[in-house]
Amino acid sequence: MTEHNPHHEKTLSIDEFHWHIGLLQNLDVGLIVLDERYRVHLWNTFMANYSGLSDSEVRERNLFELFPDLPSSWFKRKLDTVFHLRNRAFITWQERPWLFNFKPNRPFTGKAAQMYQNVTLIPLTSPDGEVRQIGILIYDMTDAAVSHKDLQAANQELARLSRTDRLTGLHNRGYWEECLQHEYDRFLRSSRSSSLIMLDIDHFKQINDTYGHQAGDQVIRSLARLISEHIRSTDSAGRYGGEEFGILLPDTSDSHAEVLAERLRRAAQESKIYYGDETIRFTLSLGIAESQIDDAHYENWLKRADDALYRSKQNGRNQTTLD
Repeated sequence: MTEHNPHHEKTLSIDEFHWHIGLLQNLDVGLIVLDERYRVHLWNTFMANYSGLSDSEVRERNLFELFPDLPSSWFKRKLDTVFHLRNRAFITWQERPWLFNFKPNRPFTGKAAQMYQNVTLIPLTSPDGEVRQIGILIYDMTDAAVSHKDLQAANQELARLSRTDRLTGLHNRGYWEECLQHEYDRFLRSSRSSSLIMLDIDHFKQINDTYGHQAGDQVIRSLARLISEHIRSTDSAGRYGGEEFGILLPDTSDSHAEVLAERLRRAAQESKIYYGDETIRFTLSLGIAESQIDDAHYENWLKRADDALYRSKQNGRNQTTLD
């Protein structure tokens, strides 16, 4: 029979205590233990390295006095809930990017100025069954957050490109017609009139034939810039096809749309486009239609504006015609 050795058991328990502490100290996550008065009882190496404060400097001190920039009211409510309900709580970087304002692991090569963090709050039960302390785990989520934001930005850029005309930077025809349909549906619900301007470049084929297609592209880009400079942020401009453009003006009567159309027409007439040694001038023909219940569909509204544009062409070009 093996002889019972209390001293051996005591040695084992001390050894186990030391390697437990070593493990907690060297975790690749932050670990803090707080009591009910928010005093620090454990502050591992991760927290010491990123905060610049050692365990001895923070022990038995109030966390909110140590870090006055912590969101104290909000975070105390979180901590108190864990104490009272004895349940874990979680804070994700999407909810709050960081709890402690630490610099990230790679301050020179990384894309983030601060460390993004996930936080877990764990109630620590004493031998008598009471929760008098909380463990706080701080996870460095910077790489995941930056990757997520990069992917989000890439998806937003893809979405933007899918609705943008590459030559002009305005809406492409498909997306612009979607805007037109939504605006007509809104008009049917609200009865607040909107106006539609259709316009194109006079004698554009002649410009292409005389100066070449690259010069024609430059004229189209120049017109797109003029349109962008003249419309409001609430208006939608798109390249409908070739040298034809559409401008949607929400909550605008045809008479007010005519004011914009004439400003744009005069700006085009006065503009000069320098292409190599050549100076190119151009004019616009425009047609305007105000939304009507009788249209029944946005395509009929579009046709009325297009017909008004056609009449401008028939009547000599370089003019605006109202439906």
